[in-house]
Amino acid sequence: MEEVTTALDIGALNEKIEKESAFVDILTLEMNKVIVGQKHMVERLLIGLLGQGHILLEGVPGLAKTLAINTLAQAVHGSFSRIQFTPDLLPADVVGTLIYNMKLNDFSIKKGPIFANFVLADEINRAPAKVQSALLEAMQEKQVTIGEDTFKLDRPFLVMATQNPIEQEGTYPLPEAQVDRFMLKTVIDYPKLAEEQLIIRQNLKDGFETINPVVTIDQILRAQKSVRDVYMDEKIEKYILDIIFATRDPENYNLSEIKPLIGFGASPRGSINLAMASKCYAFIKRRGYVIPEDVRAVVHDVLRHRIGVTYEAEAENVTSEDLINKIVNVIEVP
Repeated sequence: MEEVTTALDIGALNEKIEKESAFVDILTLEMNKVIVGQKHMVERLLIGLLGQGHILLEGVPGLAKTLAINTLAQAVHGSFSRIQFTPDLLPADVVGTLIYNMKLNDFSIKKGPIFANFVLADEINRAPAKVQSALLEAMQEKQVTIGEDTFKLDRPFLVMATQNPIEQEGTYPLPEAQVDRFMLKTVIDYPKLAEEQLIIRQNLKDGFETINPVVTIDQILRAQKSVRDVYMDEKIEKYILDIIFATRDPENYNLSEIKPLIGFGASPRGSINLAMASKCYAFIKRRGYVIPEDVRAVVHDVLRHRIGVTYEAEAENVTSEDLINKIVNVIEVP
Protein backbone atom coordinates (compact mmCIF):
# COMPACT_ATOMS: atom_id res chain seq x y z
CA MET A 1 0.00 0.00 0.00
CA GLU A 2 2.83 2.30 0.97
CA GLU A 3 4.42 2.07 -2.48
CA VAL A 4 1.15 3.12 -4.16
CA THR A 5 0.93 6.20 -1.95
CA THR A 6 4.51 7.09 -2.74
CA ALA A 7 3.86 6.76 -6.46
CA LEU A 8 0.78 8.99 -6.09
CA ASP A 9 2.75 11.47 -4.00
CA ILE A 10 5.52 11.64 -6.59
CA GLY A 11 2.92 12.03 -9.34
CA ALA A 12 1.36 14.97 -7.51
CA LEU A 13 4.77 16.45 -6.74
CA ASN A 14 5.77 16.09 -10.38
CA GLU A 15 2.67 18.03 -11.49
CA LYS A 16 3.35 20.74 -8.89
CA ILE A 17 7.00 21.11 -9.96
CA GLU A 18 6.01 21.12 -13.64
CA LYS A 19 3.68 24.08 -12.95
CA GLU A 20 6.16 25.95 -10.79
CA SER A 21 9.07 25.49 -13.17
CA ALA A 22 7.15 26.82 -16.18
CA PHE A 23 8.95 30.16 -15.87
CA VAL A 24 12.33 28.49 -16.61
CA ASP A 25 11.48 28.17 -20.31
CA ILE A 26 10.23 31.77 -20.50
CA LEU A 27 13.35 33.02 -18.75
CA THR A 28 15.67 31.00 -21.00
CA LEU A 29 13.88 32.23 -24.13
CA GLU A 30 14.23 35.84 -22.99
CA MET A 31 17.95 35.41 -22.29
CA ASN A 32 18.47 33.72 -25.67
CA LYS A 33 17.39 36.96 -27.36
CA VAL A 34 20.82 38.33 -26.50
CA ILE A 35 22.98 35.33 -25.63
CA VAL A 36 23.91 33.06 -28.51
CA GLY A 37 24.80 29.45 -27.69
CA GLN A 38 26.34 29.18 -24.19
CA LYS A 39 23.38 26.98 -23.15
CA HIS A 40 25.61 25.34 -20.54
CA MET A 41 26.49 28.68 -18.92
CA VAL A 42 22.86 29.87 -18.84
CA GLU A 43 21.75 26.56 -17.28
CA ARG A 44 24.48 26.81 -14.64
CA LEU A 45 23.44 30.37 -13.80
CA LEU A 46 19.89 29.14 -13.20
CA ILE A 47 21.16 26.24 -11.05
CA GLY A 48 23.17 28.72 -8.94
CA LEU A 49 20.17 31.04 -8.65
CA LEU A 50 17.69 28.30 -7.67
CA GLY A 51 20.14 26.50 -5.40
CA GLN A 52 21.08 29.74 -3.59
CA GLY A 53 24.71 29.11 -4.48
CA HIS A 54 27.38 31.08 -6.30
CA ILE A 55 29.26 30.44 -9.50
CA LEU A 56 32.88 30.69 -10.51
CA LEU A 57 33.23 31.03 -14.26
CA GLU A 58 36.47 30.39 -16.02
CA GLY A 59 36.94 31.36 -19.62
CA VAL A 60 38.94 33.63 -21.89
CA PRO A 61 37.70 37.23 -22.32
CA GLY A 62 34.80 37.98 -24.64
CA LEU A 63 32.64 34.90 -24.04
CA ALA A 64 29.57 36.89 -22.83
CA LYS A 65 30.13 36.25 -19.12
CA THR A 66 29.18 39.81 -18.09
CA LEU A 67 26.39 39.90 -20.64
CA ALA A 68 24.91 36.63 -19.29
CA ILE A 69 24.49 37.72 -15.68
CA ASN A 70 23.39 41.23 -16.67
CA THR A 71 20.73 39.75 -18.97
CA LEU A 72 19.57 37.40 -16.21
CA ALA A 73 19.24 40.36 -13.81
CA GLN A 74 17.13 42.27 -16.35
CA ALA A 75 14.91 39.27 -17.12
CA VAL A 76 14.27 38.70 -13.40
CA HIS A 77 13.77 42.38 -12.62
CA GLY A 78 16.58 42.23 -10.07
CA SER A 79 19.30 44.71 -9.23
CA PHE A 80 22.70 44.16 -10.82
CA SER A 81 26.14 45.42 -9.92
CA ARG A 82 29.55 44.77 -11.32
CA ILE A 83 32.80 44.90 -9.39
CA GLN A 84 35.91 45.03 -11.53
CA PHE A 85 38.62 43.49 -9.36
CA THR A 86 42.01 45.21 -9.52
CA PRO A 87 45.16 44.93 -7.37
CA ASP A 88 44.45 48.26 -5.64
CA LEU A 89 40.85 47.44 -4.66
CA LEU A 90 39.99 47.61 -0.94
CA PRO A 91 37.39 45.59 1.01
CA ALA A 92 35.43 48.83 1.57
CA ASP A 93 35.08 49.18 -2.22
CA VAL A 94 33.12 45.92 -2.20
CA VAL A 95 31.05 45.98 0.99
CA GLY A 96 30.78 49.70 1.73
CA THR A 97 32.15 52.07 4.33
CA LEU A 98 31.41 54.74 6.92
CA ILE A 99 31.58 58.31 5.64
CA TYR A 100 31.95 61.32 7.90
CA ASN A 101 29.24 63.91 7.34
CA MET A 102 30.56 67.32 8.38
CA LYS A 103 27.13 69.01 8.40
CA LEU A 104 25.66 66.47 10.80
CA ASN A 105 28.95 65.89 12.59
CA ASP A 106 28.25 62.17 12.33
CA PHE A 107 29.08 59.10 10.29
CA SER A 108 26.74 57.81 7.63
CA ILE A 109 26.87 54.44 5.93
CA LYS A 110 27.58 54.15 2.22
CA LYS A 111 26.68 50.68 1.01
CA GLY A 112 28.96 48.99 -1.52
CA PRO A 113 28.13 47.22 -4.79
CA ILE A 114 27.66 43.90 -2.96
CA PHE A 115 24.12 45.09 -2.12
CA ALA A 116 22.43 43.78 -5.27
CA ASN A 117 20.55 40.64 -6.32
CA PHE A 118 23.12 39.78 -8.97
CA VAL A 119 26.75 40.63 -8.43
CA LEU A 120 29.43 40.13 -11.04
CA ALA A 121 32.88 39.86 -9.48
CA ASP A 122 34.94 40.34 -12.60
CA GLU A 123 38.43 38.82 -12.64
CA ILE A 124 38.35 37.88 -8.98
CA ASN A 125 41.95 36.60 -9.17
CA ARG A 126 43.23 40.15 -9.83
CA ALA A 127 42.46 41.38 -6.31
CA PRO A 128 44.49 40.65 -3.17
CA ALA A 129 43.37 38.18 -0.48
CA LYS A 130 41.76 40.86 1.75
CA VAL A 131 39.26 41.84 -0.93
CA GLN A 132 38.60 38.25 -1.97
CA SER A 133 37.83 37.28 1.61
CA ALA A 134 35.49 40.26 2.07
CA LEU A 135 33.49 39.06 -0.92
CA LEU A 136 33.59 35.41 0.11
CA GLU A 137 32.46 36.23 3.63
CA ALA A 138 29.47 38.15 2.28
CA MET A 139 28.68 35.18 0.00
CA GLN A 140 28.79 32.74 2.89
CA GLU A 141 27.04 34.76 5.59
CA LYS A 142 24.60 36.55 3.27
CA GLN A 143 25.21 39.62 5.42
CA VAL A 144 27.71 42.47 5.72
CA THR A 145 29.00 44.39 8.73
CA ILE A 146 29.91 48.06 8.23
CA GLY A 147 31.16 49.75 11.38
CA GLU A 148 28.90 48.39 14.13
CA ASP A 149 25.88 47.73 11.94
CA THR A 150 25.08 44.44 10.24
CA PHE A 151 22.99 44.39 7.09
CA LYS A 152 21.28 41.42 5.50
CA LEU A 153 21.91 41.15 1.77
CA ASP A 154 19.06 41.24 -0.73
CA ARG A 155 17.42 37.98 -1.74
CA PRO A 156 17.90 36.32 -4.15
CA PHE A 157 21.63 36.89 -3.97
CA LEU A 158 23.85 35.40 -6.66
CA VAL A 159 27.54 36.10 -7.10
CA MET A 160 29.12 35.17 -10.38
CA ALA A 161 32.88 35.49 -10.15
CA THR A 162 35.00 35.21 -13.25
CA GLN A 163 38.63 34.33 -13.56
CA ASN A 164 40.82 34.53 -16.58
CA PRO A 165 42.82 31.33 -17.15
CA ILE A 166 45.36 32.82 -19.54
CA GLU A 167 46.93 35.56 -17.45
CA GLN A 168 48.81 34.39 -14.40
CA GLU A 169 51.11 37.38 -13.97
CA GLY A 170 49.98 39.88 -11.35
CA THR A 171 47.12 37.66 -10.23
CA TYR A 172 46.24 36.24 -6.83
CA PRO A 173 44.82 32.74 -7.31
CA LEU A 174 41.92 31.91 -4.98
CA PRO A 175 43.02 29.55 -2.19
CA GLU A 176 41.62 26.00 -2.54
CA ALA A 177 39.72 26.31 0.73
CA GLN A 178 38.01 29.48 -0.50
CA VAL A 179 37.09 28.12 -3.92
CA ASP A 180 35.07 25.47 -2.07
CA ARG A 181 32.50 28.18 -1.26
CA PHE A 182 31.39 28.32 -4.86
CA MET A 183 28.57 25.90 -5.57
CA LEU A 184 29.75 25.48 -9.18
CA LYS A 185 32.87 26.12 -11.17
CA THR A 186 31.99 26.27 -14.83
CA VAL A 187 34.54 26.34 -17.60
CA ILE A 188 33.23 27.92 -20.78
CA ASP A 189 34.59 27.43 -24.22
CA TYR A 190 34.56 29.30 -27.52
CA PRO A 191 31.27 29.33 -29.46
CA LYS A 192 30.75 27.10 -32.50
CA LEU A 193 31.29 28.56 -35.97
CA ALA A 194 27.58 29.01 -36.79
CA GLU A 195 26.99 30.59 -33.36
CA GLU A 196 29.86 33.01 -33.82
CA GLN A 197 28.47 34.04 -37.21
CA LEU A 198 25.22 34.93 -35.45
CA ILE A 199 27.17 36.81 -32.74
CA ILE A 200 28.88 38.94 -35.43
CA ARG A 201 25.52 39.76 -37.02
CA GLN A 202 23.92 40.67 -33.71
CA ASN A 203 26.80 42.91 -32.70
CA LEU A 204 26.94 44.75 -36.00
CA LYS A 205 23.25 45.53 -35.83
CA ASP A 206 22.21 48.75 -34.18
CA GLY A 207 22.02 47.80 -30.50
CA PHE A 208 20.90 44.62 -28.78
CA GLU A 209 17.32 43.46 -28.40
CA THR A 210 15.58 44.75 -25.30
CA ILE A 211 15.31 42.28 -22.45
CA ASN A 212 11.95 42.41 -20.70
CA PRO A 213 11.46 41.41 -17.07
CA VAL A 214 9.56 38.13 -17.50
CA VAL A 215 9.98 36.70 -13.99
CA THR A 216 9.46 38.39 -10.63
CA ILE A 217 11.76 38.20 -7.63
CA ASP A 218 8.89 36.53 -5.70
CA GLN A 219 8.68 33.78 -8.33
CA ILE A 220 12.39 33.10 -7.92
CA LEU A 221 12.12 33.00 -4.12
CA ARG A 222 9.18 30.58 -4.39
CA ALA A 223 11.15 28.43 -6.84
CA GLN A 224 14.11 28.34 -4.41
CA LYS A 225 11.75 26.79 -1.84
CA SER A 226 10.16 24.40 -4.38
CA VAL A 227 13.55 23.08 -5.51
CA ARG A 228 14.03 21.63 -2.03
CA ASP A 229 10.80 19.63 -2.44
CA VAL A 230 12.14 17.79 -5.50
CA TYR A 231 12.15 14.10 -4.55
CA MET A 232 15.51 12.40 -4.16
CA ASP A 233 15.47 8.66 -3.63
CA GLU A 234 17.79 7.04 -1.09
CA LYS A 235 19.50 5.20 -3.99
CA ILE A 236 20.40 8.56 -5.58
CA GLU A 237 21.71 9.83 -2.22
CA LYS A 238 23.88 6.71 -1.99
CA TYR A 239 25.09 7.30 -5.58
CA ILE A 240 26.10 10.89 -4.70
CA LEU A 241 27.90 9.72 -1.55
CA ASP A 242 29.73 6.99 -3.47
CA ILE A 243 31.03 9.59 -5.93
CA ILE A 244 32.16 11.91 -3.12
CA PHE A 245 33.77 9.13 -1.07
CA ALA A 246 35.56 7.82 -4.15
CA THR A 247 37.36 11.19 -4.32
CA ARG A 248 38.58 10.65 -0.75
CA ASP A 249 39.26 6.89 -0.63
CA PRO A 250 39.48 5.71 -4.25
CA GLU A 251 40.99 2.39 -3.19
CA ASN A 252 37.63 1.36 -1.65
CA TYR A 253 36.00 1.69 -5.08
CA ASN A 254 38.48 -0.31 -7.22
CA LEU A 255 40.22 2.93 -8.15
CA SER A 256 43.59 2.36 -6.48
CA GLU A 257 45.42 3.66 -9.58
CA ILE A 258 44.14 7.22 -8.99
CA LYS A 259 45.03 7.28 -5.26
CA PRO A 260 48.50 8.86 -5.88
CA LEU A 261 46.95 11.47 -8.18
CA ILE A 262 44.50 12.90 -5.63
CA GLY A 263 45.89 15.39 -3.11
CA PHE A 264 42.58 15.84 -1.30
CA GLY A 265 38.99 14.84 -2.01
CA ALA A 266 35.70 16.73 -1.96
CA SER A 267 34.45 18.15 1.35
CA PRO A 268 30.93 17.66 2.77
CA ARG A 269 30.09 20.90 0.94
CA GLY A 270 30.70 18.83 -2.17
CA SER A 271 27.98 16.30 -1.22
CA ILE A 272 25.51 19.03 -0.22
CA ASN A 273 26.08 21.00 -3.41
CA LEU A 274 25.99 17.92 -5.64
CA ALA A 275 22.62 16.93 -4.16
CA MET A 276 21.32 20.50 -4.40
CA ALA A 277 22.55 21.04 -7.96
CA SER A 278 20.98 17.71 -9.02
CA LYS A 279 17.64 18.84 -7.61
CA CYS A 280 17.96 22.19 -9.40
CA TYR A 281 18.81 20.43 -12.66
CA ALA A 282 15.73 18.19 -12.30
CA PHE A 283 13.65 21.33 -11.60
CA ILE A 284 15.02 23.07 -14.72
CA LYS A 285 14.14 19.94 -16.71
CA ARG A 286 10.65 20.29 -15.13
CA ARG A 287 10.74 17.04 -13.18
CA GLY A 288 9.72 16.49 -9.56
CA TYR A 289 12.30 13.78 -8.91
CA VAL A 290 16.04 13.32 -9.42
CA ILE A 291 17.43 10.67 -11.78
CA PRO A 292 21.10 9.56 -12.05
CA GLU A 293 21.47 11.56 -15.30
CA ASP A 294 20.85 14.77 -13.30
CA VAL A 295 23.76 13.93 -11.00
CA ARG A 296 26.01 13.12 -13.96
CA ALA A 297 25.01 16.37 -15.70
CA VAL A 298 26.23 18.56 -12.83
CA VAL A 299 29.00 16.46 -11.27
CA HIS A 300 31.86 18.13 -13.20
CA ASP A 301 30.77 21.67 -12.31
CA VAL A 302 30.29 20.78 -8.64
CA LEU A 303 33.51 18.83 -8.15
CA ARG A 304 36.14 20.19 -10.53
CA HIS A 305 37.31 22.78 -7.97
CA ARG A 306 36.93 20.47 -4.98
CA ILE A 307 39.47 17.80 -5.90
CA GLY A 308 43.13 18.61 -5.37
CA VAL A 309 45.58 17.01 -7.77
CA THR A 310 49.10 16.03 -6.70
CA TYR A 311 52.39 17.01 -8.39
CA GLU A 312 52.44 13.50 -9.81
CA ALA A 313 49.09 14.11 -11.54
CA GLU A 314 50.35 17.44 -12.88
CA ALA A 315 53.45 15.73 -14.23
CA GLU A 316 51.22 13.23 -16.04
CA ASN A 317 48.94 16.04 -17.26
CA VAL A 318 45.99 14.59 -15.34
CA THR A 319 43.36 17.17 -14.36
CA SER A 320 40.57 17.00 -11.79
CA GLU A 321 38.22 16.60 -14.79
CA ASP A 322 39.98 13.36 -15.80
CA LEU A 323 39.70 12.06 -12.24
CA ILE A 324 35.96 12.86 -12.11
CA ASN A 325 35.47 11.03 -15.42
CA LYS A 326 37.27 7.96 -14.08
CA ILE A 327 35.21 7.97 -10.87
CA VAL A 328 31.86 8.48 -12.63
CA ASN A 329 32.65 5.69 -15.09
CA VAL A 330 33.41 3.21 -12.30
CA ILE A 331 30.72 4.04 -9.71
CA GLU A 332 27.64 1.91 -10.24
CA VAL A 333 24.61 3.85 -11.43
CA PRO A 334 21.45 3.01 -9.45
